[in-house]
Amino acid sequence: MVAKISTGSSLFGALAYNQDKVDRKEAEVLFSNKMLLSEDGRFSIGGCMRSFEMQMPIQLSTQKPILHISINPHPEDVLTDQQLADIAREYMQKLGYGGQPYLVYKHTDIDRHHIHIVGLRVDENGRPLNDRFEHRRSKQITRELESKYNLHPAEKKERTERPELKKVDYAAGDVKHQIGNTVKAACYGYRFQSFGEYRALLAAYNVCAEEVKGEVNGILYQGIVYSATNDKGEKVGNPVKASRIGKLVGYEAVQRRMERSVEAIKNGKLKERTRKIVAAAMQTARNRQEFEQELKRQGIDVVFRRNDSGRIYGVTFIDHDSRVVLNGSRLGKEFSANVFNERFLGETKKAQQPDVSISRQEQPTHREQADFTPKADIVSGVTSIVSAFGGLLGSGASGGDEPKDTASQKRKKKKKRVKRID
Repeated sequence: MVAKISTGSSLFGALAYNQDKVDRKEAEVLFSNKMLLSEDGRFSIGGCMRSFEMQMPIQLSTQKPILHISINPHPEDVLTDQQLADIAREYMQKLGYGGQPYLVYKHTDIDRHHIHIVGLRVDENGRPLNDRFEHRRSKQITRELESKYNLHPAEKKERTERPELKKVDYAAGDVKHQIGNTVKAACYGYRFQSFGEYRALLAAYNVCAEEVKGEVNGILYQGIVYSATNDKGEKVGNPVKASRIGKLVGYEAVQRRMERSVEAIKNGKLKERTRKIVAAAMQTARNRQEFEQELKRQGIDVVFRRNDSGRIYGVTFIDHDSRVVLNGSRLGKEFSANVFNERFLGETKKAQQPDVSISRQEQPTHREQADFTPKADIVSGVTSIVSAFGGLLGSGASGGDEPKDTASQKRKKKKKRVKRID
C-alpha cells in the first residue's frame, strides 16, 4: 500500500478533481469527518466548500492549508468499502489529522480501487499541524496497516502512484473522456519545461494540444484546446476546450507545471539518465530505426518533427522511467535536431513509430475557426498570464531545436497566418 501526501492552497481544485470523478460515476464519497453538510447527505462542491471555509481560520501562517492524500492498495488487494473507510480513518488518526475536517473518496476509474482524502491541515489558530517527518511517519503507518489487514507490501512505489497514460482511440468513442484522462495523466505524471515538450508528450498518445489566444470585446484571452489525432498525427473530430476537461489541465495549470518542472529537473538531476542512454544509443545504432528501438527498450520514446521537405527540425525525448520530457538541445548541442538531421539524412526507411509532424499546414490556430468562442474562465484576468506564458514560448522554450525558416516557409507562414508553437 502506498500513500502520497500533497499540500496546497486551492481547496476548490482538490474538491473539483474528486467531484469530477463522482459526476462520471468513477468515484463516490465513503464518509466525511467533522463536516457541516446538508441534512440530505448529498455532497456538492459548493456545500463542501462552505463547510471547510466555516472551519478555516481567518488568519493563516501557511500558504498551503489544504491536505490531499491518496492511498493506493496493491492491485491484488481487494477491499470492501468498510475496510477502505477503516484504513482511511486509522491512517488519518495515526498521522495526526484525526480531529480535522476531511472527506474520503473511493476512486474506481482504474482496476485498482483506491481512496483520496481532502482535508484541512491547520489548527484553529491557522498554524499547520505537526508535519515533521510526515512522509517517514506515513510509510511506517502504511506498513502497520498492511500487517493489520494482511495486505501486500508496497512495491515499486513510483509506478503504483502514477496514473495510466493511454493512447486516445477515436473509433472507440467517448473521445472527450479519453482526452481528459490522457491529458491529466500526462500533465501531472511527467515533467516538462516548455509547451512544445508538453505537445510532444501528448502527440505520442494521439492528442494535439494547441494554444489559443485572441481578443473579444477588447479583452484578451488565452487558453488551450485539445484534439484527438490518428496515428499519423492528423486531427480527427472536434477540439475540446481545456475548461470542459477541468482547470487542472488549463492554461494556468500547465504554466505552473512548467515552472515547477524547471526546478525539479535541475535539483533532481532528472536529465542525467536520459542523456547517458541517448548517448549510448547514438554510438551503437546503425540507423534511425535501431536508434528508436534501443531507446524504447530502455523506456524512452523519441519524437522527431519534420517540415514538408523532410528535414528534422525538432527532437524530443520522453523518458518514461524518469517521467521527464526533454528537447534534444536541453541534453547538449550533440543531441540537437541538426545533429540528428545530418545523421539520418537520406534514410528512406521509416521507423516503426510514425513521426509526429507539427507543420504549419496541419496545425491551424483556432482563431481561424468561426465557431470557436472563448469561455469566460479563459477571458478573465488573462493579460498577466499572456505576458508570463509568452516568455516560456519564446526561443528559449523550444531549446533551440528548430532551424531558421527558409524563404518559401516564410511565405507559407505569412499566407496561412498560423503560429507554430514550440
